[in-house]
Amino acid sequence: MLTQKLKDMAIIKEFKEFAMRGNVVDLAVGIIIGGAFGKIITSLVTDVIMPPIGLLVGGVKFTDLKFTLKEAVINSAGKITHEAVTLNIGNFIQIIFDFLIVAFAVFMLIKALNHLQKKKEESPAVPPAPTKEELLLTEIRDLLKK
Repeated sequence: MLTQKLKDMAIIKEFKEFAMRGNVVDLAVGIIIGGAFGKIITSLVTDVIMPPIGLLVGGVKFTDLKFTLKEAVINSAGKITHEAVTLNIGNFIQIIFDFLIVAFAVFMLIKALNHLQKKKEESPAVPPAPTKEELLLTEIRDLLKK
């Protein structure tokens, strides 16, 4: 019984160490920011990009583009008993635009990070200045050569 409790405590301690690593915390922050970024992109596509495109193609609102596979069933009282079955092509087109914008933004971010990394690798490291002791030893060496 006691050994089981000790094993449970060790597992809890190990999990705590795992969860507090920088990579896990960074991943959690990335997921949260990514979710918020996704909402921004969705609003950009829905509210800014798609209305002018819809206007250009004849006043079409893309979210209204649907192909009806089966009409709604209406009873004698005029109430819908079964909803219509539709293919929502407009929503699909909008989500494709969302994806393309997010993919392009991520591509540009990675490209910028790679560019910064390349600059960092290309810049040669400046050797440190010699210490007083090294200068003195160099001077002694030069005097002994003479």
